[in-house]
Amino acid sequence: MPRIIVLPHADLCPEGAVIDNAETGQSICEVLLAHDIEIEHACELSCACTTCHCIVREGGGSLNEADELEEDLLDKAWGLEAQSRLSCQALVADEDLVIEIPRYTINHAREHH
Repeated sequence: MPRIIVLPHADLCPEGAVIDNAETGQSICEVLLAHDIEIEHACELSCACTTCHCIVREGGGSLNEADELEEDLLDKAWGLEAQSRLSCQALVADEDLVIEIPRYTINHAREHH
C-alpha cells in the first residue's frame, strides 16, 4: 500500500501526518478523511467545488489524469499551482505521495466541528 505524507497545516494537521495504509483506488480526500484529517469537501466529493484542493508535491505522476471538469474548477482554486488537484478526484495509485493542503480555500464561511 502506498504511503501519503501530509505536510503540516496549521489547522488540519499541525504536525503533518504519515498515512501508511492508503488504499489504491481511493481518492486522496477519502484517505485523508478516514485518517481524521478534516479537509474541506463542501460538495461531498462530487467535483462541484474547489474546497478539497491540494497540491501534490511528490508522486503526482502516478495519479489518474484530471479531466476537463476538474481542470476548469481548479482555475477557481485559491493558490493554484501546476501540481494542484482536487483531492476528491485524484485517485491513489501505487506510488507514495506528498500532499500539501493550502492554507486557504474559496469557502469563506467554513464551519468548524
